[in-house]
Amino acid sequence: MPASLAETRLISPPGDKQFFAPHFPRPSVTKKTSTSAEPAGAAPAQREDFSRAPVNARLTADAKIELFRQMVRIRRFEERSLRAYQAKKIGGFLHLYIGQEAVAVGCCSLMGPHDHVITAYRDHGHAIAVGMDTKPLMAELYGKATGCSKGKGGSMHYFAPDKNFWGGHGIVGGQIPLGTGLAYALKYQGKKGAAMAFMGDGAVNQGAVHEAYNLASLWNLPVVFVIENNGYSMGTSQARSSAGELAKRAAGYDMEWGQCQGHDVYEVRAMMDHFLTKARDQQRPSTVEIDTYRYRGHSVADPDNTYRTKSEIEEYRRTKDPIQLFQGKLIAEGVLTEAAAARIDEAARAESELSAEFAEASPFPTPADIQSDVYWDSDNPSERKSKGRLFFD
Repeated sequence: MPASLAETRLISPPGDKQFFAPHFPRPSVTKKTSTSAEPAGAAPAQREDFSRAPVNARLTADAKIELFRQMVRIRRFEERSLRAYQAKKIGGFLHLYIGQEAVAVGCCSLMGPHDHVITAYRDHGHAIAVGMDTKPLMAELYGKATGCSKGKGGSMHYFAPDKNFWGGHGIVGGQIPLGTGLAYALKYQGKKGAAMAFMGDGAVNQGAVHEAYNLASLWNLPVVFVIENNGYSMGTSQARSSAGELAKRAAGYDMEWGQCQGHDVYEVRAMMDHFLTKARDQQRPSTVEIDTYRYRGHSVADPDNTYRTKSEIEEYRRTKDPIQLFQGKLIAEGVLTEAAAARIDEAARAESELSAEFAEASPFPTPADIQSDVYWDSDNPSERKSKGRLFFD
């Protein structure tokens, strides 16, 4: 493996899970509560080969390489944005997606023309996965006028309506009712599609999430609620903050639910294909919990060594880094070579550097722009239809 790809390898939270995928029957296993519960000398449980799932078996060699490329591009973009933050080029918050790349890439690779995505503040990976250009993404981090939100949103507020990507939201759990609304719109318009509403494990205890679950089930809406469970709600472990299995709560709202590992892009795609198909074809909501891990803190200003150990992070990097694992799988399949992986990595690094140069050269918004992009009516006075007074002038 090229050293360039190995260098960012950041463990499995204690108690690695054997997850249940409803459409892939497997032998029942006892869920482990801690790694110490494994009998001495016991062989590790054999995980299913998800490359054989129909949705993955149909992938061409080029399509598999593209999945790998997208994951590497996200990793290198995030690393470059971190360096920019450390150089004080970026203000405010910066929530990095390093370690979770297989989740966004696996999910978004399944999008059809009428599928939509909405997520929380850790949104850079999803934005790249849906096809956004990294130049305006980096410019947005810099607060520049050429950013995807014209420099007014920053790290937590990426948007691309042309790609059915609706943000980037900073209020914990606030995007889940909006994602439910996207699903309602699809049903209202008679379009065969699904909304993927992503949230972190810290959002599942928000009341708005449960209200959205209730309405989605009552109204038979085509939405998949995706919990990206990286084990820590900011600095609080799931064990200390949330009772029970997070996805299983969906059963209380008569929704199907599933769990899978998030370091294997094949497994993510296999799980999500089942539930997206159900949403599109049967107009039914569901919840999927994807077990993943972030290498950096909640934000880059977060002293994460106060709530988890370095050895925990390094163990995950060593054994479950999603990019390393997928690279190894593709090489074993004869789809990828070490040299080709190195070229992909080099191109991703160059792309991230160009995005930073673009951001550096771009202008800041002017003071005159401060009231633009607030209300559509004020930006388009000749087409205004509302009768209200625009009082903020």
